[in-house]
Amino acid sequence: MSVIQTPYSVKNLHVKNRIVMPPMCQYSVDEENGIPNSWHFVHYVSRAVGGAGLIIMEMTGVEPDGRITNQDLGLWADEQIPAYKEIIKEVHKYGTKIGIQIAHAGRKAEDAMQPVGASNIPTDVIPEETKSGELTNPRALETGEVERIVNSFKDAAKRAVKAGFDTIELHGAHGYLLHQFMSPSINNRTDIYGDLAKFGVDVIRAVKSVMPEDMPLIMRLSAVEYIDGGYDSQHSLKMAEQFKEAGVDIFHVSTGGEGVPGKKKPLNTPAYQVPFARQFKERLNMPIIAVGRLENSYVAESVLSNNDADLIGVARGMLNDPYWAMHAIKEIHKVVSPPKQYGRAIR
Repeated sequence: MSVIQTPYSVKNLHVKNRIVMPPMCQYSVDEENGIPNSWHFVHYVSRAVGGAGLIIMEMTGVEPDGRITNQDLGLWADEQIPAYKEIIKEVHKYGTKIGIQIAHAGRKAEDAMQPVGASNIPTDVIPEETKSGELTNPRALETGEVERIVNSFKDAAKRAVKAGFDTIELHGAHGYLLHQFMSPSINNRTDIYGDLAKFGVDVIRAVKSVMPEDMPLIMRLSAVEYIDGGYDSQHSLKMAEQFKEAGVDIFHVSTGGEGVPGKKKPLNTPAYQVPFARQFKERLNMPIIAVGRLENSYVAESVLSNNDADLIGVARGMLNDPYWAMHAIKEIHKVVSPPKQYGRAIR
């Protein structure tokens, strides 16, 4: 029997199938207020109509200068909550669950007058990934500032709960602030946050303190770095063990993102990151989301049926096709239940 269409539960998060729409920045905020607009409403609701089991909204800043750009979403003020509520309410009408990824960009904040980071070490960037092709050199955060950002994550999580999200994800991957603190190549601190796991553990505990006990916390991690001298999966697994103990319920396993790849480069082939997801699943014995070129429905099904991961994240595939989930279930399972309005075409 195929797995892709089967339900899955973690704590009080019950998803109707194994298909996750991962966070993908839309850079579509009209002003600098971080509030979702009609683009975000249509973007997320259409993927719920399309049958996704779980949607995780894009990287959302816990502080204004913690965003990648000023066109990104934010959750640093109560005034931002109502727009999220409207999206959540509509997504739920189609039986889809929805979470939000909260984060701080750290040294990769493009529009901050003065980016901050675990250290003052600048990052190499891939030119096409930024507006200008370069970033302002970061300033190392003082200890008290790190503690303030921990509280910013806590306050954002409190707002996410108030808005009605079903789960929260912490972005600890792709070279953003949580990643910067856990990376030996980036974190050269001599204070208490020179402990590579401490910032992550503090954020996890702070966020969990304001989440309902039955709401699962997801954390996205880069299993390996591709910069020369970057960490390997044994390091990320050691970090993950401490993060699991602190309260993470699901790991969302990706790779890289900390800078321009060195000698070791990502393969960018179908399922190229799945072996790392399997390492996390075997080592940690907990729910895992796998990502990385899984837009072929048979490849996605094989990841699940081989027990490499419990859920599959399809990013670019869902940008290309809002109804990817329904189409994949139809192709693999042969039976699908579309909204009645589309029953004449998808059945």
